[in-house]
Amino acid sequence: MKIAQIGVGGWGKNHARVLSQFGVLTAVCDADQKRAKETGEKYGVSYYTSVDSMLKEAQFDGVFICTPTSTHFDIASKIIQQKKSVFIEKPMTYESKQGATLLEMAKKNGVLLTCGYIERFNPAVESVKELVKSKKYGDLIMLEFHRENRMPLHIKDVGIIYDTAVHDIDTAMWLFDDTPEVVFARSGKIRHDHEDFATIMLGFKDNKVAIISSNWITPARVRHFNAVCTDGIISADFISQEVRIEKDSGSEIPRKEKAEPLTVEIRNFLDSVEGKESLRVRPEDALNVTRIAEAALLSSQKGVPIYLELK
Repeated sequence: MKIAQIGVGGWGKNHARVLSQFGVLTAVCDADQKRAKETGEKYGVSYYTSVDSMLKEAQFDGVFICTPTSTHFDIASKIIQQKKSVFIEKPMTYESKQGATLLEMAKKNGVLLTCGYIERFNPAVESVKELVKSKKYGDLIMLEFHRENRMPLHIKDVGIIYDTAVHDIDTAMWLFDDTPEVVFARSGKIRHDHEDFATIMLGFKDNKVAIISSNWITPARVRHFNAVCTDGIISADFISQEVRIEKDSGSEIPRKEKAEPLTVEIRNFLDSVEGKESLRVRPEDALNVTRIAEAALLSSQKGVPIYLELK
């Protein structure tokens, strides 16, 4: 197994670390020559500043794309046409029509396509998913997500909905095992070029709802969610990976081994390329997240709910 990576700054440097630990990293590419050289030399792999040069010279089975969202479509298109599997950091594309095109291209060329919705691989989310599925605490009726922090310095081309809220949009669909029928949102900007605070409501069938609150204003780092069930509330922290359950009879804290979600996520992709397991994040899932993010921005601009028909 040989993996090339495009974009090794920001969050991408963590992918390079894990890929190297797995012994599969074979080439890196970054528009910043210094960064490309430093990363290549650090992990003992070839390095490039041009995607075209890397595609011509390097040998690989799959590619990780960790570049700005605006570049995802063009880069992924080139790689898919070379019949190589692709992992794209979230969001898959800025426009859903581009995502739909990539999905069809991947099918046509017989390659895997997935997107970095990492919270599906977070042990805390896995625990909540298992508890919800077991119905031990009744039916899941509402989800509440809170993500707060200062804006990451490497984010330049999207606002908080596409950078941050998309994680919770995906997690909501994963936990409900369904797609929303309606989106209503409010967002605004205080310190940045794009929206830096947003609240999104996703309406699912049977009046089930997910409320997603995100901002780049508060200094404290918060990554927390509640799963409200008919017979209890399950709370989880994305960072500490602690899960807590509140019931009429008191509270309990189930124990589960902690793990680095990125390591589990990358292992899933590598094993899927080798045919050992299936992708946990299908390209259709990533496409639906983009469609919902588009609807959230439109709802915020128009001040009206946006109704969806997602597959």
